[in-house]
Amino acid sequence: MITEGVVAFSNLTETEQFNGKDTGKFSIVLTLDESEAAKLSEAGVKVKEYQNTPQRKFVTKFPDFPVLDIDGDVHSKHIRYGSKVKVLWDPGQPHPEHGVCPYFKKIKVLEDAEGGEGSEGDEEF
Repeated sequence: MITEGVVAFSNLTETEQFNGKDTGKFSIVLTLDESEAAKLSEAGVKVKEYQNTPQRKFVTKFPDFPVLDIDGDVHSKHIRYGSKVKVLWDPGQPHPEHGVCPYFKKIKVLEDAEGGEGSEGDEEF
């Protein structure tokens, strides 16, 4: 399945840390429009809301996942907040409480966000 959204959080260069422990997972959280959120819900994936906007996290345990640019060339695994991406994913086994977990296989950066976190006003610092 393919889902398109805007990067809210990206842990693709190193695995996530939770309560001081390594989870062993790489992840990306996307902010979704209503139609993408509806497609995920129909597939059994639970979509959360943050400030009245749908979001979903996609994960993998495999460090060799490809990240591509719009032309299909290799892109850095550092994807800026606000970049528009497309994620190719497979559903995991449904969990009775948590629903289907989307495991991503590859990511395509459709539109790179300009600047990025902390870049505004760096010259004056």
